[in-house]
Amino acid sequence: MGSRMLSNSDQKRFAPGWPLWLFTLGFLPILISLGFWQLDRAEEKRAYDRQLTAAREQLSVPLASLESPGTAAWRAVTLQGYFDPQLIWLLDNRIRGGVAGVEVLQVLRLVGSGEPVLINRGWLAWTDRSALPDISTPEQSEFLYAEVLPPVESGFTLGDNDATGWPRLISRIELEAMADQAGLSAAPMLLRLREPGAASFTLDWPGQPTSASKHTGYAVQWFAMALALIALFVWAGLRPASGGNNNNEQS
Repeated sequence: MGSRMLSNSDQKRFAPGWPLWLFTLGFLPILISLGFWQLDRAEEKRAYDRQLTAAREQLSVPLASLESPGTAAWRAVTLQGYFDPQLIWLLDNRIRGGVAGVEVLQVLRLVGSGEPVLINRGWLAWTDRSALPDISTPEQSEFLYAEVLPPVESGFTLGDNDATGWPRLISRIELEAMADQAGLSAAPMLLRLREPGAASFTLDWPGQPTSASKHTGYAVQWFAMALALIALFVWAGLRPASGGNNNNEQS
């Protein structure tokens, strides 16, 4: 009875060359690191959402009662003061419903202490770019419902925050620079209005640009690419066995 023997050409050995080793060892750690980075970002978003939900479920408290305003992000507060009719910044490139506009930030001086805080009064459409929009300022003292915003991260700017004149058009919030522009002794606390009133514009604040689930999805993609690279490494590293003849033998 004859049996068909495997030829040497059908046998494989794992022998990836050094270029394949370098390619795999160079990219595999990067892909895995990006996957874990996205998982960390997802956890940060979940923690952020928990903090935001917990803060918004609490009743509003007077702003002056906060023991540590720097750690009171998203806390609902009440405050009363007079808006400074000059110190107004227009945060550009804010889109609502496909319409271009600005968010109006204005200094409010608290009743009693006179301490300045910076209030985001909401969104205002700005379709005619030939002139800055006209910003109306309440003349009387305003009692406001607002929420404390978290610290603003610094970053790259295009230099337009150095513009002069009021209102001042800016591309991002830079509290230190804005304090210098307004002649304030320190960077003011940043808040935004929660309820509509005489001092508010449109208050449909957008949510987070990226959710925790999207970051998790990105992590899965990076890990899948890492597995694909490993599979490619194994497949490309297989070589035909050397030696012997390539004829089939029968017995």
